[in-house]
Amino acid sequence: MAAAGARLAKVKQDMPPPSGYGPIDYKRHLPRRGLSGYSLFAIGIGSMVMGYYTLFKWNRERRRLLIEDLEARIALLPLLQAESDRRVLRLLRENLEEEAKIMKDVPGWKVGESVWHTDRWVTPTIDEVYYLRPQSELENEKLGMQWYV
Repeated sequence: MAAAGARLAKVKQDMPPPSGYGPIDYKRHLPRRGLSGYSLFAIGIGSMVMGYYTLFKWNRERRRLLIEDLEARIALLPLLQAESDRRVLRLLRENLEEEAKIMKDVPGWKVGESVWHTDRWVTPTIDEVYYLRPQSELENEKLGMQWYV
């Protein structure tokens, strides 16, 4: 009978409060994070302007350094040309000495007679300078370091 009494017990149902429930908040409320779009755009433009400024400044400095290098080369060019001329004249003198040794027994041979029928200086070709030197020296002078590459 106790079970029958439990069945007959009044069940109390959960009910809303008399004034009703409040509205349900279903929207997302995320906190604002970071900078706004306008400020990001302004930072981007500012960094581009700064980059172009440094680029122009560096290009101006590079141009100044290039001009300085070119002026230094122009200043050194006569010295380098004189050294090259001295080397060529030394080789030509050695060639004349060697020619005199080789052709001493040939009658009527004039050592150092120019093949050019002129009194003016004619710059000798590489072959003329190195014709009595070893072949390796001629190749090194003609090709420089190209054979090494």
